[in-house]
Amino acid sequence: MPAMTPTQINDFLATDVLCRLACVDATGHPYVVPCWFTYADGGFYVVPRARSVWAVYLQNDPRVSLCIDAEDGRRVLVQGTAQVMEEPNVGGRWVEIAREMVLRYQSEEGLVYLDQTIGEPRWLFFIVADEMRSSTGGWAQRYKHSEW
Repeated sequence: MPAMTPTQINDFLATDVLCRLACVDATGHPYVVPCWFTYADGGFYVVPRARSVWAVYLQNDPRVSLCIDAEDGRRVLVQGTAQVMEEPNVGGRWVEIAREMVLRYQSEEGLVYLDQTIGEPRWLFFIVADEMRSSTGGWAQRYKHSEW
């Protein structure tokens, strides 16, 4: 199960694969939510809606894990720290990043959704990867039993 090369990681993270973001809720339990992301500037941007509970969780405790995986077994796992770039606002930098996400995940048809909701405030978070692991898929030798 070899790791991806930097080029493979960049190519994989530029696809429409979803991210599962894990954070810590107000009671200390894990909270996991699927979300769109953009990998740029050496980290991950996410754009929650103003009332997304997980945005408050990130603001209160910035520890985060990301699982970005595809059906073919490729995956990138991240442990990192979320930084608030913008608190909920209308018309901030998040608009440019959300536009890139909409085009990547839904193509031109998704722009209708963005246009219809552009007046809804959103957060902008940047996740700094403290640790990032990747895999091209398959079984690692350490998981195999010799009798199989």
